[in-house]
Amino acid sequence: MQVAVELGVQPNGAPVPMDLEELLATRLLVQGNSGSGKSHLLRRLLEQSAEWVQQVVIDPEGDFVTLSERYGHVVVDADRDEEELEEIARRIRQHRVSVVLNLEGLDAEGQMRAAGTFLNGLFEAERDHWYPVLVVVDEAQLFAPAAAGDVSDEARKLSLGAMANLMSRGRKRGLAGVIATQRLAKLAKNVAAEASNFLMGRTFLDIDMARAADLLGMDRRGAESFRDLPRGSFVALGPALSRRPLNVKIGGVETSARSTSPKLIPLAEARDNIADVIFAPVTHERPARASARPTATADLLRQLAEARPVEVVAPQPDEPEIDHAARAAGIEAVLAAVLETPEASFRPVAVLYQDFVMRCRIQKIPGAVMDLAEFRRQIAVARAGVTVEAAAGTDWDAAVALSAQLTEDLQGMFLVLARAAMEKAPCPGDLQLARTCGSRSPGRARRLLAYVEEKGLIAVRTDRRGNRVVALPDLDWETAPGRPDAPDEGDALNQAAE
Repeated sequence: MQVAVELGVQPNGAPVPMDLEELLATRLLVQGNSGSGKSHLLRRLLEQSAEWVQQVVIDPEGDFVTLSERYGHVVVDADRDEEELEEIARRIRQHRVSVVLNLEGLDAEGQMRAAGTFLNGLFEAERDHWYPVLVVVDEAQLFAPAAAGDVSDEARKLSLGAMANLMSRGRKRGLAGVIATQRLAKLAKNVAAEASNFLMGRTFLDIDMARAADLLGMDRRGAESFRDLPRGSFVALGPALSRRPLNVKIGGVETSARSTSPKLIPLAEARDNIADVIFAPVTHERPARASARPTATADLLRQLAEARPVEVVAPQPDEPEIDHAARAAGIEAVLAAVLETPEASFRPVAVLYQDFVMRCRIQKIPGAVMDLAEFRRQIAVARAGVTVEAAAGTDWDAAVALSAQLTEDLQGMFLVLARAAMEKAPCPGDLQLARTCGSRSPGRARRLLAYVEEKGLIAVRTDRRGNRVVALPDLDWETAPGRPDAPDEGDALNQAAE
């Protein structure tokens, strides 16, 4: 099943789709001068593909952090040590969370070090966690410069090596690079050359126009056309876009950057005493200038230890006793309400978690709210649809324990199969299994089913009529035969509710 997102429209109004699966295999390069609409294009791509693929955004200006409000991206502030950044990157791949690495506030060398370390952490993740990830790098010329700049050689080599790995070797690890740059001439050629899809926007310098035309296979006259492109329009080419150069006007977006383009604002009316206001005497004392030489870390820790006051533990008021049975029932009701919302099966877990937390606050559920990892497990169990009464006297708890061997996105599929096997119901079809993984692709469901079978948790066979039977050897359960191409009744009910 082909998964395509609508990037924009042609001059004649025809839509321009982008094949996501092809993009994951062939990578993308975006080029355009400042103000050409590169960030808008990247935001459009990220928003349209958020429900289909995990995303990692390398954001030097903090413009994409607003994706967290609408699509549940986790914002990772880059002001951390290298070991911590690498570990966070590995956890991101393990738990398949979409994130924005916010580099705002770091100097050029700090941004290069943080981005290089983070990308290397993604690249060096364990093989079992090589799921598809769309890695979007804005202002890529900062991290893969064509020439040495004012930063140290160590930082430049770290960042450039990570970018080269992303674009050349990342595909086998599930990493699909999408890089955007203001000037192709400033971007390292070995990084740009690995992309097979191109979106070229407005540019004015001859060297950049010539290089863009060369990448698109255009002549000199075609290169001149890049000067005339309006803002938000790009020339598209590549296997995920079009086999021939195609003009595309990028569509609208639902989120916006924190920074905006400059707009003319009328000046305030002139005041007669404005000079007196500006040059009025400064009444407060100026802060003392900081020492040019910072205090050594060891000296600072010693000073803090010597000046530490005696801690006085204040008596804590007794917390009201929590009715755990009522709390569990309330959480179960909130989980059911979250799953009943339209399109809940296809929304990112982070978005569902935000909805869950808000509903818990509205319902005034006592006690601390469960964390995201526990929420993923609870959602997987809730999607299986096994009530406490139905699970009584069975090995359902053992099935839940077995599911813990899988990643969170596969636990729901396993538990749905376990429920069908426990009840000796027909084996769920590909569409139903895909929905439990947040997808509409039956091909993806079959691939994940084969992966779970490789783990030894299930055994799949097909009878003479083409029906599928799934057995759980550890529990001695087996589903009844079921058609793999059976319609997804749950999705049909969701559409009817909408």
